[in-house]
Amino acid sequence: MPSPSELKERIETALPGSTAQVDDLTGGGDHFRAEVVSDRFAGLSRIEQHRLVYDVFGDDVGGPIHALSIKTSTPPGGAT
Repeated sequence: MPSPSELKERIETALPGSTAQVDDLTGGGDHFRAEVVSDRFAGLSRIEQHRLVYDVFGDDVGGPIHALSIKTSTPPGGAT
């Protein structure tokens, strides 16, 4: 089962310059919440932003990662 720190590292590696906070919602290692801040989200719809994050995990979502709640934003002072 993936750990929050592993998911954080995967997000930050796939989206250079981003910062991520990942929490295990149930303690079971399969339900997570990720809050991701990235300049890459500027000008994208919320759906496009979330798709970028989901694409980091591919088939893991629905498998080892049973549920992933995502909150995305651009850095303060950046475009929204």
